[in-house]
Amino acid sequence: MLIVDLIKYGGKIPFESTLQGFIYYFTQIVALVFFIMYLHQMFYLIIGTIKHCKIKKKGDVIRHKIGIVISARNESKVIGNLIDSVWANDYPKELLNIFVVADNCTDDTAQICRDKGCIVIERFNTELIGKGYALNYLFSNLHSEDQYSDILPEAYIILDADNVIKANYITEMNKAFDSGYGMVTSYRNSKNFGKNWITSGYGYWFLHEARHLNNSRMMLHTSCAISGTGFLISREIVTEYDNWNFFTLTEDIQCSTAYALSGRKVGYCSTAELYDEQPETFKQSWKQRERWAKGFYQVFGKYGGRLIAGFFRRFACWDIFTTIFPALFITLITLIALPTASIVAVSMGDTVNAWYSFISLLISIAFAYGTMFLISLLVCITEWKKIYAPWWKKILYVFTFPLFMLTYIPISVVVLFKKVEWKPIVHSESVTVNEIESVGECVLSQKKKSKKK
Repeated sequence: MLIVDLIKYGGKIPFESTLQGFIYYFTQIVALVFFIMYLHQMFYLIIGTIKHCKIKKKGDVIRHKIGIVISARNESKVIGNLIDSVWANDYPKELLNIFVVADNCTDDTAQICRDKGCIVIERFNTELIGKGYALNYLFSNLHSEDQYSDILPEAYIILDADNVIKANYITEMNKAFDSGYGMVTSYRNSKNFGKNWITSGYGYWFLHEARHLNNSRMMLHTSCAISGTGFLISREIVTEYDNWNFFTLTEDIQCSTAYALSGRKVGYCSTAELYDEQPETFKQSWKQRERWAKGFYQVFGKYGGRLIAGFFRRFACWDIFTTIFPALFITLITLIALPTASIVAVSMGDTVNAWYSFISLLISIAFAYGTMFLISLLVCITEWKKIYAPWWKKILYVFTFPLFMLTYIPISVVVLFKKVEWKPIVHSESVTVNEIESVGECVLSQKKKSKKK
């Protein structure tokens, strides 16, 4: 629109006042910045909606020795179901080991894991806190102690204690690894999608991340990104990165960024599906997303310059740069600048421009809401059968998803002035894969009612 108008008026657009010119140029420039930065994601959205790709391996698939890695802190309520789902996988048990780092646990998490056949390494460090430190401690012990030399795997699959995985999960991830990917992410679904607008907000985003982002990247042969849980990494790469030398608050994004800068590609396995528990209260969600927002700033500060330098060498650098770039600040500036312009216009008795700025604000808000609404609507349509919640909740939460995403704006501002530390999220949804898939949300409510009785 801005470019068209500049051409139309020969480079000088006529305005009735300076304020009107400011409002016009401000809104148009903001729209142009967003368009340039996220045009590729619009393209992702289209091709991801059309097709869900699968990794095809030519020839026989070699079954590699796989290690399941779990970082757990007081997860006795949920970790048993994860371990059971791992042993229930169709992968040969002789090629499988489960390694658990019981990180500053004060409950019986470690003993539960040992009783279920896991190799447990306990860690007690109240100064270096966070998943990155826990994983580094686990890998450092595994790779330096002789007692583990005979059981070291060729690749690790990193899971969170609250996850459960489908019966073919390890087999499918092994296919991706055997096809040549040293790092692979998977399809992340939710255990408690239908609980409320918060859990569904997470659920819709992670499904969008799988279907429209990583799936599209895979089809376009660029690098995907790992996201917290449900990813495979070769032992060779772990040792290359000094036994997981990633200690920001978002160590997963840090790892993806470092890997993309090295010129290698993270793969995506759409047929490997896991279920992840989402925070159910706004307070828990706020704390978790504070950590994520702060972690994005940390990664941006650490790698931003190198990503910019890599724009013209690797598309993945641009892709990750736009992912960690604090774009919410542009939205925040819009929400501040346009109301300010409206107030200034009113104080000057200029009702025309007061309404003009107010309408521009409404259009900006509607555009932000509409974009997020489109994302959740497409996810709802394409992943309908994989969303385990009553049909009316699936539709209702399409409308609340944009509101959930907009709450990132105040979070991104708060963490600029606040020291954020890693804090554990309480997990309590002890359900199996069969329970999730058979009757979805009904199981969770029935289990809670029976517990109360």
